[in-house]
Amino acid sequence: MRIIHDEFLYQLTFLPGIFPVNCYFVREDDGLTLLDTALPYSAEGIVTAAKTLNIPIVRIVLTHAHGDHIGALDTLKKELPNASVSISFRDARLLRGDRTLDADEPNSPIRGGLPKPNTIQTTPDHLLKDGDRIGSLLAISTPGHTPGSMSFIDTRNRYLIAGDAFQTRGGFAVAGQFRLLFPFPAMATWNKEEAMRSARRIREFRPALLAVGHGIMVKNPIEFIDRAIER
Repeated sequence: MRIIHDEFLYQLTFLPGIFPVNCYFVREDDGLTLLDTALPYSAEGIVTAAKTLNIPIVRIVLTHAHGDHIGALDTLKKELPNASVSISFRDARLLRGDRTLDADEPNSPIRGGLPKPNTIQTTPDHLLKDGDRIGSLLAISTPGHTPGSMSFIDTRNRYLIAGDAFQTRGGFAVAGQFRLLFPFPAMATWNKEEAMRSARRIREFRPALLAVGHGIMVKNPIEFIDRAIER
């Protein structure tokens, strides 16, 4: 596991040289908010990293319900029973294994590794909506990769954690934009048109840093975002 620290943000990367899967700590006054839980075996590394920092994990927030973002959720919840768990109202259904679409949603199949019904034991404590606050983080609805994908911007420094709304591994790209060197986020994207709208919305927040589920963090990412949207 690799750890990169920048201000309040810590990027934890599993399999960095092969198939990088990121999760993040955001340091708050009362402890750490964990953004995503990476792979099923990642729990030990996440807990060890928090112990090394000597800061407790007090919240777990999920950007969306794909397996490489919720993999260690149940294990971590058992290890950290007092940590609250949050996910978007919409992707809470995917967490339960419900792939059905709403009548007003684009009729595209929901793709990617999602839990089967009743396999995730953790029940979220909070179902998030656009504009909700979790500590210093503002929740931003950014559907496309999944119907209920969310991004989170730290209001202290405009560092934005985008889940899989963008990727930087294999080339900077909007969700659904195929990159030969790392095609997996595109293959797991539900609806490209929604993803494009979300990419434009993220740009409106003018993030000072973009942190994603797969790939390096990018400071001053506006130019990269613009190029990816144009492509």
